[in-house]
Amino acid sequence: MALHQHELAFIFGILGNIISFMVFLAPMPTFYLIYKKKTAEGFQSYPYVVALFSCMLWIYYALIKNDATLLLITINSFGIFVEVIYVSIFLFYAPKKLRLATIKLLLLLNVFGFGAMLLSTLYLSHGNTRYQIIQWIRLVVDISDFGAPLLIIRKVIKTRSVEYMPCTLSMFLTANAVMWFFYGLFLKDYFIAVANTLGFLIGMVQMVLYVMYRNARKASGSGGSSALIFLVLVLSGNISVE
Repeated sequence: MALHQHELAFIFGILGNIISFMVFLAPMPTFYLIYKKKTAEGFQSYPYVVALFSCMLWIYYALIKNDATLLLITINSFGIFVEVIYVSIFLFYAPKKLRLATIKLLLLLNVFGFGAMLLSTLYLSHGNTRYQIIQWIRLVVDISDFGAPLLIIRKVIKTRSVEYMPCTLSMFLTANAVMWFFYGLFLKDYFIAVANTLGFLIGMVQMVLYVMYRNARKASGSGGSSALIFLVLVLSGNISVE
């Protein structure tokens, strides 16, 4: 018996939840390193503050949809829980200057920014207009999330080496984009589909680069370990790729 579109959306949503769950846990090595060093000096908090904002926005987006989906709410509720823990650990171990900068960013983005967006869409817009405003904000935030993968692609092209691009994790993130693309497609939520199309394309570029450069230069020592460390540092804002 053929599956209906909503049933297919549910299946891809479940798969997306499973993969996203593991993606949310990917920064754990960063915070283990912070815990061992007993300091967050040298790291940046903005990836986690932005991720927290992103999860908050996703939940609001899901709640105002006419066909509010539990799958978006559950995974992003978990995301909020995890990101709050990450930010709390960061604040606990951050030096004073970095702690104040993080608090300012939290207030600016997650309190005043989200609050202003919430009030304006609740009281100054109605119906489909409100929904479209959130869609566009959501799309902009999603596109901004592709910054770290693009930095890694640039590094690979410049060095002609995949030492700093772990293939397994790249495949993992690409699969995540594919799951949520089909979820959005079958729900006819084309903003979700478009955002994850970009994620899929970036992932495919990474796969092509891996095939092109995997034998170009061998890393001295443990390449997989170096790649993971590099990715963690990029995602945590602790390294710039030039």
